[in-house]
Amino acid sequence: MSNSINSLGLMSGTSGDGVDASIINSDGKGQFKVLINKYFQYTDDISENIYKLKRNINKVEDIKKYASEINNLERKITLFHSNVVSNCTINNDFEIDLIGFHGQTILHSPKDKYSKQLGDGKLLSQLSKKKVIYNFRQNDLAEGGEGAPLSPIFHQLIVKEKKIDLPIGILNIGGISNLTLIGDLKDENLISKDIGPGNCLIDEWMRRNKKGNYDNNGEAASIGKTNELILNQALEDFENVTDKNMNSFDVNDFEINFLRGLDLEDGASTITDFTSNIIASKLLSEISKSNLKITKIILCGGGRKNKTLIDRIKKHCGNEVKFETTDDYGVDGDFVESQAFAFLAIRSFFKLPISFPNTTGCKLPSTGGVLVKNF
Repeated sequence: MSNSINSLGLMSGTSGDGVDASIINSDGKGQFKVLINKYFQYTDDISENIYKLKRNINKVEDIKKYASEINNLERKITLFHSNVVSNCTINNDFEIDLIGFHGQTILHSPKDKYSKQLGDGKLLSQLSKKKVIYNFRQNDLAEGGEGAPLSPIFHQLIVKEKKIDLPIGILNIGGISNLTLIGDLKDENLISKDIGPGNCLIDEWMRRNKKGNYDNNGEAASIGKTNELILNQALEDFENVTDKNMNSFDVNDFEINFLRGLDLEDGASTITDFTSNIIASKLLSEISKSNLKITKIILCGGGRKNKTLIDRIKKHCGNEVKFETTDDYGVDGDFVESQAFAFLAIRSFFKLPISFPNTTGCKLPSTGGVLVKNF
């Protein structure tokens, strides 16, 4: 590949359970090749501290209030990422040219033009002796965008590389669900937005009930019975309070207090129905608004493994769309986001745009990320 470089993408999602790491080779434009995909689970100490901080930080003012906890955790997270880099670069017969370091989101508040990811790019560069690109979201916020979603340009590359028929939709179900709609392969025509919760509320319910960090395959939800009264009221409340113009969400935009009093399984079923209802209705309304005749959606992200959630999304969508996964096309759905940040780092390095008016709401196509070489 001409002008292609090797980039290591490091992604820690909203679940705060660990780091996905992917090394890709790409020119930042039309091609990519995956060299390595690996997952590294956080220590209990880091996971618990992320979880605790996220519960305490709900607005920009809280960042100052918890400055010392943030600094301590940022250092731990950066050192953990440094070990990940060492593990991914040992015994390879190729060099890493660049690291795309997303960091751990602790607060995302587009209305305040603010997004805070924990991760010290300078320290990671010093420890790894590699060029690091981090702070991917700040420039987009400064350009009038919401700082998310940033993966659509990579979703488009997957479609191009795998020769997938257009038009097509890609639904990433991570902590938050985001949808990318692709009608042609022109960057400026990409359409994308966050459409609601993904795994975050189901995970939160399991954690509160001390039943691990997620509902494995949706087993608890499959046993439970949905409380229709609570569900309908919660959906109505969600419709009333959600800003319809938002392109991106933070986990703090949702809550699960309405499940109070339900047992584990009934609560899991109710919150899975709540999530699947929102995803399906927003998915169909975004397709309709786009005027693209999309009949197929490709799933990626951890949520694609929650059988109960996916079955219920399919049920709500009826016969309007068919679902496949990126895995069906040879792309591991667990690592799409880490590959995306490896790719975004390359685009940033070559000063190419990573966000677009129809993806984040920025005024013009914008590059992003801060390049640091600290060795």
